[in-house]
Parts: sequence; structure tokens; C-alpha cells
Amino acid sequence: MLKRSFINQVIEAGCDEAGRGSLVGPVYAAAVILPTDFDYEGLDDSKKMSARKRLIIKELIERTAISYHVATASREEIERMNILNASILAMHRALDGLGRQPAMILVDGNRFKPYNDIQHTCIVKGDGLFMSIAAASVLAKTCRDAFMLELHNEYPKYGWDTNKGYATKGHLDAIRQYGLTPHHRKSFLANIQTRLFFK
Repeated sequence: MLKRSFINQVIEAGCDEAGRGSLVGPVYAAAVILPTDFDYEGLDDSKKMSARKRLIIKELIERTAISYHVATASREEIERMNILNASILAMHRALDGLGRQPAMILVDGNRFKPYNDIQHTCIVKGDGLFMSIAAASVLAKTCRDAFMLELHNEYPKYGWDTNKGYATKGHLDAIRQYGLTPHHRKSFLANIQTRLFFK
């Protein structure tokens, strides 16, 4: 069962990102402040849920959260500053959009940069431990999945409706056959060039 808080009686914002390992598009991040009495046993790491369940929980979070915001860092920013820094930038932007300033930030993962002198704690696999981080993971993933579905309608040959831009065999085969789109992260693809063209 997920924990409600890291420190009792402290306003905490959970942060998580989605799309960090994708070959395509922006990275998404969400920040969420939940009520102290929030309780929904179906909430978990978004990767462990079905798409249908994520959408149901997304609506619940948006309806009951004290504050939440979803933000992005663009493909161009990812190429310019690398995916780690772009992910942190997206999380900072998500925090910028909150209607209330938290006293503590809980971040999924092991890397973050200070934000507005607010205390933060990095928690590896935190989306499976704390409700606020899990809620952020759901919002980030559902919003990014919706974006990838829109891109799929524009570029249906790459299968982004199912692979979400990740390096599946079908996606790599499509890149070999049709080339790159303006949405591909070229710096990522350089790292798997051998898999793409010399298989």
C-alpha cells in the first residue's frame, strides 16, 4: 500500500516524468499536491496499470488534488541539454504551475536540482511508494500518451499508438524503412545506430 506522506503534516508535492527513454517527442512531467486524507487503493506506479485504469485515476486526481500541473521539455531542449536536464526542467515547470507552494518536493528517481529553496527528496521507484509521486506518474503518462496518439495519427507507420515512441522492433524497423521524422530525438538514435542500420 502506498504511503500518504514522507513527513506528516507537511504539504508535499510529488513529481514524476514520462517519456524519458522514448526516441520521440517531448518529455512530460507532473507535480501533484494531494489532500492529506486522499486514499485510493487502485493508485500505483502508472506503468503497472492498464491504460483504462490510468484514465479513470487521472480524472479522480484532477478532481480531488489540492493542486496539480503537467509540463513538458521539448525535443529541441532534450537535444540541447540532454534528457536528464530536460526532465528536471520539465519537473521545475510543473512545479511552477502549481497553485500552492509545497514545503517539500518528493521526486521519483535519484537526481534533481534545487527548486526555489524548497527541500526535496529523491526516492528511487518512488512512484510505487508514495501516493503523490504515483499520482504525478499517472498524469505525466496519460498526457504524454495522448500526445503520442495525436502524433500517430500524423505518422501512422511508426506505431506510436502502441509503442509510444520507444525503441521496439516495429519502431526501429519503421525508421529503417521510412527514415526519421522531425519529432525523433536524433541524439538518442545516434546511440543505437548500429541496431538501426547494421542489423
